[in-house]
Amino acid sequence: MTYDVSAVRAQFPALAGGTAHFDGPGGSQTPRRVAHAVAATLGSSIANRGTVTAAERRAEEVVVAAREAMGDLLGTDPGTVIFGRSMTANTMDLARTLARSQGWGPGDEVVVTSLDHDGNVRPWILAAEAVGATVRWAEMDPETGELPPANVEAVLSARTRLVAVTGAGNLVGTRPDLPAIIESAHAAGALVHVDAVHLAAHASVDREALGADLVACSPYKFFGPHLGVTAGRAELLEQLTPDKLLPSPDRVPERFELGTLPYELLAGTTAAVDFIADLAELAGAATPEHAGRSRRERLVASFAAMEHHEDGLRERAETGLAGIDGVTVWSRAARRTPTLLFTLDGVEPAAVHRHLADLDVNAPASHFYAWECSHRLGLGAEGGVRVGMAPYSTAEEVDRLLEGVAELAARR
Repeated sequence: MTYDVSAVRAQFPALAGGTAHFDGPGGSQTPRRVAHAVAATLGSSIANRGTVTAAERRAEEVVVAAREAMGDLLGTDPGTVIFGRSMTANTMDLARTLARSQGWGPGDEVVVTSLDHDGNVRPWILAAEAVGATVRWAEMDPETGELPPANVEAVLSARTRLVAVTGAGNLVGTRPDLPAIIESAHAAGALVHVDAVHLAAHASVDREALGADLVACSPYKFFGPHLGVTAGRAELLEQLTPDKLLPSPDRVPERFELGTLPYELLAGTTAAVDFIADLAELAGAATPEHAGRSRRERLVASFAAMEHHEDGLRERAETGLAGIDGVTVWSRAARRTPTLLFTLDGVEPAAVHRHLADLDVNAPASHFYAWECSHRLGLGAEGGVRVGMAPYSTAEEVDRLLEGVAELAARR
Protein backbone atom coordinates (compact mmCIF):
# COMPACT_ATOMS: atom_id res chain seq x y z
CA MET A 1 0.00 0.00 0.00
CA THR A 2 1.27 3.47 -0.92
CA TYR A 3 1.84 5.75 2.06
CA ASP A 4 3.55 9.10 1.61
CA VAL A 5 4.76 9.77 5.13
CA SER A 6 6.49 12.99 4.03
CA ALA A 7 3.15 14.46 2.99
CA VAL A 8 1.69 13.51 6.35
CA ARG A 9 4.62 14.94 8.29
CA ALA A 10 4.38 18.25 6.45
CA GLN A 11 1.08 18.88 8.27
CA PHE A 12 2.75 18.89 11.71
CA PRO A 13 4.73 22.03 12.59
CA ALA A 14 6.30 20.38 15.65
CA LEU A 15 8.12 17.83 13.47
CA ALA A 16 10.21 20.49 11.75
CA GLY A 17 12.68 20.40 14.62
CA GLY A 18 13.78 16.86 13.77
CA THR A 19 12.87 15.18 17.06
CA ALA A 20 11.60 11.62 16.67
CA HIS A 21 8.32 11.46 18.58
CA PHE A 22 7.59 7.97 19.86
CA ASP A 23 5.61 9.51 22.72
CA GLY A 24 2.28 9.52 20.88
CA PRO A 25 0.55 7.14 23.32
CA GLY A 26 0.83 9.94 25.88
CA GLY A 27 -0.43 12.56 23.43
CA SER A 28 0.18 13.01 19.72
CA GLN A 29 1.63 15.98 17.93
CA THR A 30 -0.90 18.41 16.43
CA PRO A 31 -1.53 19.15 12.76
CA ARG A 32 -1.62 22.74 11.61
CA ARG A 33 -5.33 22.66 10.79
CA VAL A 34 -6.24 21.71 14.37
CA ALA A 35 -4.24 24.60 15.81
CA HIS A 36 -5.84 26.95 13.29
CA ALA A 37 -9.33 25.75 14.20
CA VAL A 38 -8.70 26.39 17.89
CA ALA A 39 -7.25 29.86 17.22
CA ALA A 40 -9.99 30.81 14.75
CA THR A 41 -12.70 29.90 17.25
CA LEU A 42 -11.06 31.86 20.03
CA GLY A 43 -10.77 34.84 17.72
CA SER A 44 -14.30 34.64 16.37
CA SER A 45 -17.45 36.35 17.55
CA ILE A 46 -18.79 33.72 19.91
CA ALA A 47 -21.02 33.57 22.99
CA ASN A 48 -22.98 31.04 25.01
CA ARG A 49 -25.06 28.73 22.81
CA GLY A 50 -28.30 30.15 21.51
CA THR A 51 -30.31 31.07 18.42
CA VAL A 52 -30.70 34.85 18.55
CA THR A 53 -27.33 36.43 17.78
CA ALA A 54 -24.72 35.33 15.29
CA ALA A 55 -22.30 34.74 18.17
CA GLU A 56 -24.79 32.42 19.88
CA ARG A 57 -25.46 30.51 16.68
CA ARG A 58 -21.72 30.16 16.08
CA ALA A 59 -21.31 28.44 19.45
CA GLU A 60 -24.22 26.11 18.70
CA GLU A 61 -22.74 25.21 15.32
CA VAL A 62 -19.36 24.38 16.92
CA VAL A 63 -20.96 22.04 19.44
CA VAL A 64 -23.18 20.27 16.90
CA ALA A 65 -20.25 19.84 14.50
CA ALA A 66 -18.07 18.33 17.22
CA ARG A 67 -20.76 15.86 18.28
CA GLU A 68 -21.26 14.82 14.66
CA ALA A 69 -17.51 14.40 14.14
CA MET A 70 -17.09 12.24 17.23
CA GLY A 71 -20.20 10.27 16.33
CA ASP A 72 -18.54 9.42 13.02
CA LEU A 73 -15.24 8.56 14.68
CA LEU A 74 -16.79 6.27 17.30
CA GLY A 75 -19.60 4.80 15.24
CA THR A 76 -22.30 6.13 17.52
CA ASP A 77 -25.28 8.50 17.60
CA PRO A 78 -23.92 12.07 17.84
CA GLY A 79 -26.70 12.87 20.28
CA THR A 80 -25.02 10.60 22.83
CA VAL A 81 -21.57 12.24 22.63
CA ILE A 82 -20.59 13.78 25.97
CA PHE A 83 -17.67 16.21 26.32
CA GLY A 84 -15.71 16.70 29.53
CA ARG A 85 -12.35 17.76 30.91
CA SER A 86 -10.72 14.35 30.41
CA MET A 87 -11.55 10.69 30.02
CA THR A 88 -10.64 10.15 33.67
CA ALA A 89 -12.92 12.95 34.86
CA ASN A 90 -15.75 11.69 32.66
CA THR A 91 -15.37 8.14 33.97
CA MET A 92 -15.20 9.25 37.62
CA ASP A 93 -18.49 11.11 37.19
CA LEU A 94 -20.06 8.30 35.18
CA ALA A 95 -19.12 5.60 37.70
CA ARG A 96 -20.74 7.49 40.57
CA THR A 97 -23.79 8.21 38.45
CA LEU A 98 -24.24 4.60 37.36
CA ALA A 99 -23.87 3.28 40.90
CA ARG A 100 -26.52 5.66 42.19
CA SER A 101 -28.91 5.59 39.24
CA GLN A 102 -28.92 1.82 38.97
CA GLY A 103 -29.01 1.16 42.68
CA TRP A 104 -25.75 -0.73 43.09
CA GLY A 105 -25.29 -2.14 46.56
CA PRO A 106 -23.96 -5.05 48.65
CA GLY A 107 -23.96 -8.26 46.66
CA ASP A 108 -23.56 -6.49 43.32
CA GLU A 109 -20.31 -6.92 41.42
CA VAL A 110 -18.14 -4.85 39.11
CA VAL A 111 -15.43 -6.37 36.90
CA VAL A 112 -12.19 -4.55 36.09
CA THR A 113 -9.06 -5.86 34.38
CA SER A 114 -5.35 -5.78 35.14
CA LEU A 115 -4.59 -4.76 31.54
CA ASP A 116 -6.34 -1.40 31.83
CA HIS A 117 -5.14 2.13 32.45
CA ASP A 118 -6.14 3.13 35.97
CA GLY A 119 -8.61 5.60 34.46
CA ASN A 120 -10.82 2.60 33.65
CA VAL A 121 -10.09 0.82 36.95
CA ARG A 122 -10.06 3.19 39.92
CA PRO A 123 -13.32 5.05 39.15
CA TRP A 124 -15.21 1.75 39.17
CA ILE A 125 -13.45 0.50 42.30
CA LEU A 126 -14.22 3.72 44.14
CA ALA A 127 -17.86 3.69 43.02
CA ALA A 128 -18.24 0.06 44.09
CA GLU A 129 -16.59 0.62 47.46
CA ALA A 130 -18.85 3.62 48.16
CA VAL A 131 -21.98 1.44 47.92
CA GLY A 132 -20.59 -1.81 49.29
CA ALA A 133 -20.42 -3.63 45.95
CA THR A 134 -17.74 -6.23 45.22
CA VAL A 135 -14.88 -5.75 42.74
CA ARG A 136 -13.81 -8.77 40.68
CA TRP A 137 -10.55 -8.85 38.71
CA ALA A 138 -10.14 -10.29 35.22
CA GLU A 139 -6.44 -10.96 34.97
CA MET A 140 -4.17 -10.50 31.99
CA ASP A 141 -1.63 -13.22 31.24
CA PRO A 142 1.78 -11.70 32.07
CA GLU A 143 3.56 -14.25 29.88
CA THR A 144 1.70 -13.35 26.71
CA GLY A 145 0.28 -9.92 27.50
CA GLU A 146 -3.14 -11.21 26.48
CA LEU A 147 -6.47 -10.68 28.23
CA PRO A 148 -8.27 -13.92 27.27
CA PRO A 149 -12.07 -13.58 27.10
CA ALA A 150 -12.24 -16.71 29.27
CA ASN A 151 -10.54 -14.78 32.08
CA VAL A 152 -13.32 -12.20 31.96
CA GLU A 153 -16.05 -14.80 31.66
CA ALA A 154 -14.67 -16.65 34.69
CA VAL A 155 -15.43 -13.73 37.02
CA LEU A 156 -18.89 -12.93 35.68
CA SER A 157 -21.99 -13.81 37.64
CA ALA A 158 -25.68 -13.02 37.75
CA ARG A 159 -24.79 -10.12 40.08
CA THR A 160 -22.28 -8.48 37.70
CA ARG A 161 -23.52 -4.97 36.98
CA LEU A 162 -20.69 -3.66 34.82
CA VAL A 163 -17.52 -4.80 33.05
CA ALA A 164 -14.85 -2.14 32.45
CA VAL A 165 -12.40 -3.23 29.76
CA THR A 166 -9.89 -1.55 27.49
CA GLY A 167 -10.02 -1.58 23.73
CA ALA A 168 -6.21 -1.58 23.72
CA GLY A 169 -3.80 -1.65 26.65
CA ASN A 170 -1.87 1.61 26.70
CA LEU A 171 1.24 0.02 28.25
CA VAL A 172 1.80 -3.01 26.02
CA GLY A 173 -0.66 -2.38 23.20
CA THR A 174 -2.73 -5.56 23.65
CA ARG A 175 -6.05 -5.48 21.82
CA PRO A 176 -8.44 -7.83 23.61
CA ASP A 177 -11.22 -9.67 21.81
CA LEU A 178 -13.86 -7.05 22.58
CA PRO A 179 -16.77 -8.72 20.74
CA ALA A 180 -16.30 -11.93 22.75
CA ILE A 181 -15.93 -10.08 26.05
CA ILE A 182 -18.95 -7.87 25.39
CA GLU A 183 -21.07 -10.85 24.36
CA SER A 184 -20.21 -12.70 27.58
CA ALA A 185 -20.87 -9.65 29.73
CA HIS A 186 -24.25 -9.01 28.12
CA ALA A 187 -25.18 -12.68 28.51
CA ALA A 188 -24.59 -12.21 32.24
CA GLY A 189 -26.80 -9.11 32.22
CA ALA A 190 -23.93 -6.64 32.70
CA LEU A 191 -23.17 -3.33 31.04
CA VAL A 192 -19.80 -2.79 29.31
CA HIS A 193 -17.68 0.37 29.47
CA VAL A 194 -14.86 0.35 26.90
CA ASP A 195 -11.80 2.54 27.34
CA ALA A 196 -10.92 3.34 23.72
CA VAL A 197 -8.38 6.05 24.53
CA HIS A 198 -5.43 4.12 23.13
CA LEU A 199 -7.38 2.20 20.49
CA ALA A 200 -9.06 5.21 18.86
CA ALA A 201 -5.67 6.67 17.94
CA HIS A 202 -4.81 3.65 15.80
CA ALA A 203 -7.91 1.81 14.63
CA SER A 204 -11.49 2.43 13.62
CA VAL A 205 -13.92 2.14 16.54
CA ASP A 206 -17.58 1.24 16.04
CA ARG A 207 -19.50 1.36 19.31
CA GLU A 208 -22.74 0.21 17.78
CA ALA A 209 -21.19 -2.73 15.92
CA LEU A 210 -19.29 -3.79 19.03
CA GLY A 211 -22.41 -3.52 21.15
CA ALA A 212 -20.54 -1.58 23.83
CA ASP A 213 -22.90 0.25 26.15
CA LEU A 214 -20.39 3.03 26.80
CA VAL A 215 -17.12 4.04 25.18
CA ALA A 216 -14.59 6.70 26.14
CA CYS A 217 -11.66 8.37 24.39
CA SER A 218 -9.39 11.42 24.44
CA PRO A 219 -8.97 13.57 21.30
CA TYR A 220 -5.45 14.65 22.25
CA LYS A 221 -4.32 11.09 21.55
CA PHE A 222 -5.39 11.45 17.90
CA PHE A 223 -4.16 14.93 16.96
CA GLY A 224 -6.82 16.93 18.81
CA PRO A 225 -6.97 19.17 21.89
CA HIS A 226 -6.99 18.09 25.52
CA LEU A 227 -10.47 16.99 26.57
CA GLY A 228 -12.39 13.76 27.11
CA VAL A 229 -15.28 12.18 25.23
CA THR A 230 -17.77 9.55 26.37
CA ALA A 231 -20.59 8.12 24.24
CA GLY A 232 -23.15 5.44 24.85
CA ARG A 233 -26.54 3.93 24.16
CA ALA A 234 -29.18 6.64 24.18
CA GLU A 235 -31.65 4.57 26.19
CA LEU A 236 -29.06 3.92 28.87
CA LEU A 237 -28.00 7.55 29.15
CA GLU A 238 -31.65 8.60 29.47
CA GLN A 239 -31.91 6.40 32.59
CA LEU A 240 -28.97 8.05 34.36
CA THR A 241 -29.25 11.08 36.63
CA PRO A 242 -25.87 12.75 37.10
CA ASP A 243 -25.21 15.49 39.63
CA LYS A 244 -25.79 18.81 37.93
CA LEU A 245 -26.78 22.41 38.52
CA LEU A 246 -30.52 22.97 38.85
CA PRO A 247 -30.91 25.39 35.89
CA SER A 248 -28.66 23.38 33.52
CA PRO A 249 -30.31 21.36 30.74
CA ASP A 250 -31.81 17.99 31.63
CA ARG A 251 -31.58 16.56 28.14
CA VAL A 252 -28.95 14.06 26.99
CA PRO A 253 -26.06 14.69 26.47
CA GLU A 254 -26.06 18.14 28.11
CA ARG A 255 -27.15 16.77 31.48
CA PHE A 256 -23.71 15.15 31.78
CA GLU A 257 -21.71 18.25 30.81
CA LEU A 258 -20.87 20.56 33.69
CA GLY A 259 -20.71 24.23 32.79
CA THR A 260 -20.03 25.95 29.48
CA LEU A 261 -18.25 23.76 26.94
CA PRO A 262 -14.79 24.79 25.65
CA TYR A 263 -15.87 25.79 22.15
CA GLU A 264 -12.34 26.25 20.86
CA LEU A 265 -11.40 22.71 21.91
CA LEU A 266 -14.52 21.30 20.30
CA ALA A 267 -13.61 23.06 17.06
CA GLY A 268 -10.14 21.54 17.30
CA THR A 269 -11.67 18.12 17.85
CA THR A 270 -13.75 18.42 14.69
CA ALA A 271 -10.63 19.47 12.78
CA ALA A 272 -8.73 16.45 14.13
CA VAL A 273 -11.45 14.04 13.00
CA ASP A 274 -11.54 15.69 9.58
CA PHE A 275 -7.75 15.42 9.37
CA ILE A 276 -7.95 11.67 9.96
CA ALA A 277 -10.75 11.34 7.38
CA ASP A 278 -8.49 13.07 4.83
CA LEU A 279 -5.33 11.20 5.79
CA ALA A 280 -5.63 8.33 3.31
CA GLU A 281 -5.96 10.78 0.44
CA LEU A 282 -3.16 12.96 1.82
CA ALA A 283 -0.84 9.95 2.04
CA GLY A 284 -1.69 8.77 -1.46
CA ALA A 285 -3.32 5.63 -0.07
CA ALA A 286 -6.91 6.41 -1.09
CA THR A 287 -8.97 4.87 -3.84
CA PRO A 288 -10.29 7.22 -6.58
CA GLU A 289 -13.76 7.32 -5.00
CA HIS A 290 -12.45 8.16 -1.51
CA ALA A 291 -13.27 11.89 -1.64
CA GLY A 292 -16.94 11.26 -2.44
CA ARG A 293 -17.58 8.92 0.46
CA SER A 294 -19.10 9.78 3.81
CA ARG A 295 -16.82 10.96 6.59
CA ARG A 296 -17.33 7.69 8.45
CA GLU A 297 -16.30 5.71 5.38
CA ARG A 298 -13.25 7.92 4.84
CA LEU A 299 -12.27 7.49 8.50
CA VAL A 300 -12.37 3.71 8.15
CA ALA A 301 -10.21 3.86 5.03
CA SER A 302 -7.72 6.23 6.65
CA PHE A 303 -7.38 4.03 9.72
CA ALA A 304 -6.65 1.07 7.45
CA ALA A 305 -3.84 3.05 5.80
CA MET A 306 -2.53 4.18 9.20
CA GLU A 307 -2.52 0.63 10.57
CA HIS A 308 -0.59 -0.66 7.58
CA HIS A 309 2.07 2.04 7.98
CA GLU A 310 2.32 1.86 11.77
CA ASP A 311 2.39 -1.94 11.96
CA GLY A 312 5.27 -2.07 9.53
CA LEU A 313 7.26 0.30 11.74
CA ARG A 314 6.34 -1.66 14.86
CA GLU A 315 7.64 -4.85 13.29
CA ARG A 316 10.87 -3.08 12.31
CA ALA A 317 11.35 -1.77 15.85
CA GLU A 318 10.44 -5.06 17.47
CA THR A 319 12.84 -7.04 15.31
CA GLY A 320 15.61 -4.54 15.98
CA LEU A 321 15.09 -4.46 19.73
CA ALA A 322 15.04 -8.26 19.89
CA GLY A 323 18.51 -8.27 18.36
CA ILE A 324 20.03 -6.03 21.05
CA ASP A 325 21.68 -7.88 23.92
CA GLY A 326 19.93 -7.30 27.23
CA VAL A 327 16.66 -5.94 25.81
CA THR A 328 13.35 -7.50 26.84
CA VAL A 329 10.26 -6.58 24.84
CA TRP A 330 7.16 -6.90 27.00
CA SER A 331 4.58 -6.36 24.24
CA ARG A 332 3.78 -9.91 23.19
CA ALA A 333 0.08 -10.19 22.36
CA ALA A 334 -0.92 -11.49 18.95
CA ARG A 335 -3.06 -8.44 18.18
CA ARG A 336 -1.66 -5.08 19.20
CA THR A 337 -1.49 -1.41 18.52
CA PRO A 338 1.89 -0.15 17.22
CA THR A 339 3.12 0.20 20.80
CA LEU A 340 6.12 -1.52 22.37
CA LEU A 341 7.30 -1.65 25.96
CA PHE A 342 10.89 -2.68 26.61
CA THR A 343 13.53 -2.74 29.33
CA LEU A 344 17.31 -2.97 29.18
CA ASP A 345 19.04 -5.21 31.70
CA GLY A 346 21.06 -3.26 34.25
CA VAL A 347 19.78 0.15 33.13
CA GLU A 348 16.87 1.96 34.73
CA PRO A 349 14.10 2.80 32.23
CA ALA A 350 14.41 6.47 33.20
CA ALA A 351 18.09 6.38 32.20
CA VAL A 352 17.18 4.91 28.81
CA HIS A 353 14.61 7.68 28.41
CA ARG A 354 17.24 10.35 29.18
CA HIS A 355 19.83 8.79 26.85
CA LEU A 356 17.41 8.69 23.94
CA ALA A 357 16.24 12.25 24.66
CA ASP A 358 19.84 13.41 24.26
CA LEU A 359 19.65 11.95 20.75
CA ASP A 360 16.38 13.79 20.01
CA VAL A 361 14.41 10.58 20.30
CA ASN A 362 11.39 10.87 22.59
CA ALA A 363 10.54 7.51 24.13
CA PRO A 364 9.43 8.04 27.74
CA ALA A 365 9.67 5.61 30.63
CA SER A 366 6.98 4.94 33.23
CA HIS A 367 4.08 2.71 34.17
CA PHE A 368 1.94 5.26 32.27
CA TYR A 369 -0.92 4.81 34.72
CA ALA A 370 -1.34 1.17 33.70
CA TRP A 371 -0.54 0.50 37.34
CA GLU A 372 -1.89 -3.03 37.63
CA CYS A 373 -0.45 -4.12 34.29
CA SER A 374 3.03 -2.88 35.16
CA HIS A 375 2.93 -4.71 38.47
CA ARG A 376 1.58 -7.95 36.93
CA LEU A 377 4.53 -7.86 34.53
CA GLY A 378 6.91 -7.52 37.48
CA LEU A 379 7.99 -4.03 36.48
CA GLY A 380 6.40 -2.29 39.46
CA ALA A 381 6.19 1.47 39.65
CA GLU A 382 9.29 1.84 37.46
CA GLY A 383 7.60 0.40 34.39
CA GLY A 384 9.53 0.38 31.15
CA VAL A 385 10.36 2.40 28.05
CA ARG A 386 7.37 2.82 25.75
CA VAL A 387 7.71 3.25 22.00
CA GLY A 388 4.59 4.34 20.14
CA MET A 389 4.36 4.64 16.37
CA ALA A 390 2.20 7.33 14.81
CA PRO A 391 1.08 8.13 11.26
CA TYR A 392 3.98 10.60 11.07
CA SER A 393 6.67 8.13 12.27
CA THR A 394 9.34 7.01 9.81
CA ALA A 395 11.68 4.06 9.33
CA GLU A 396 14.64 6.42 9.75
CA GLU A 397 13.33 7.43 13.16
CA VAL A 398 12.96 3.78 14.16
CA ASP A 399 16.55 3.18 13.13
CA ARG A 400 17.69 6.16 15.24
CA LEU A 401 15.87 4.69 18.19
CA LEU A 402 17.50 1.29 17.70
CA GLU A 403 20.95 2.82 17.31
CA GLY A 404 20.48 4.75 20.55
CA VAL A 405 19.39 1.69 22.51
CA ALA A 406 22.22 -0.40 21.04
CA GLU A 407 24.74 2.29 21.96
CA LEU A 408 23.55 2.31 25.57
CA ALA A 409 23.46 -1.49 25.72
CA ALA A 410 27.08 -1.64 24.57
CA ARG A 411 28.17 0.59 27.49
CA ARG A 412 26.84 -1.73 30.20
